[in-house]
Amino acid sequence: MIRHRSLILDTTVRLVFDAVLVFSLYLLFAGHNQPGGGFVGGLVAAAAVALRYLAGGLSEVRTIFAIRPWTFLSIGLLLAVGTAIVPLLFGAPPLDQAAWELDLPLLGKAKATSATVFDAGVYLVVMGVILMAFEGLGEHAPGAEGREPEGGGR
Repeated sequence: MIRHRSLILDTTVRLVFDAVLVFSLYLLFAGHNQPGGGFVGGLVAAAAVALRYLAGGLSEVRTIFAIRPWTFLSIGLLLAVGTAIVPLLFGAPPLDQAAWELDLPLLGKAKATSATVFDAGVYLVVMGVILMAFEGLGEHAPGAEGREPEGGGR
């Protein structure tokens, strides 16, 4: 099957993709004081990846990230579960929030919280699940090339 790609869609997706990813990161980090957070940021990033999937298929999505989808999922779960377990090691309740203030050379004072680490884990889990869905949608069964679909459906 020959697939014709749309020049307009390809160009638009390439222009919008980076801006949508940056916006998803903004939602991730602004989520504590404003609407957003790891889940919403992950969904926006997944929407950007979905645009690439629509424009170029699975091969286009695979060129975006150097690691496989289950790696995103694993790291995200590790971060989210870690932020729940680490406070227990210090005698605090699970998911207890801690905050640190850092003095960065070029940026000045920055505040970091454990909730940001949890949100980053949720962000990565959402991205991993969506990327795994695209892998499932875009994969062909081994040896399926040239075979008729089962059930004779045409």
